[in-house]
Amino acid sequence: MLTAEQCQAMGIPQGWDTALNATFDKFGIDTPARQASFIGQCSHECNNFRTLEENLNYKAEALMRLWPTRFTTIEIANQYAKNPQKIANKVYADRMGNRDEASGDGYRFRGRGCIQLTGHANYFHAGASCGVDFVMQPDLVATPQYAAMTAGWFWSTHDLNQFADLQDYVTMTKRINGGTIGLEERITKIQNVLNILK
Repeated sequence: MLTAEQCQAMGIPQGWDTALNATFDKFGIDTPARQASFIGQCSHECNNFRTLEENLNYKAEALMRLWPTRFTTIEIANQYAKNPQKIANKVYADRMGNRDEASGDGYRFRGRGCIQLTGHANYFHAGASCGVDFVMQPDLVATPQYAAMTAGWFWSTHDLNQFADLQDYVTMTKRINGGTIGLEERITKIQNVLNILK
């Protein structure tokens, strides 16, 4: 069992030990290597368990760089710049189980949690796994209990325990991030957590 003292040594805010232990139990994250990998990866993804909601407050130039097919001109980008709700509704429209831009699904099911759960389909399936209706209560995913639990669901559905067992941090990071952004920091965090757990 992860203790409050261990969490403190890892720089994790108070109260996360309960949420993490429940997640470990439910999803078989049951060895020091698996737990260290989960905590290290989540720590990188959510600013050491402090940022549980996606920041979508982008300037026009950033929108064009990040989503060039959705913001094809500066005029279009300027209509959305610095408006997180409008941005989410546009960039997440008509995908991941979301309806069109006008539905508001993009913002309703924006990224939340330790490994950002995004899109109606993911909220639905994670909720079914966790026994909670995240579609009707999406803000629950930004609470420690369900931020950890939905990350555990992601971990399980992407078979990440096997990569923790193999210490294959590159493949693990690609499955979480789509690339290898922050790989060195992730590995450092995993090793630090492993030292504390041992």
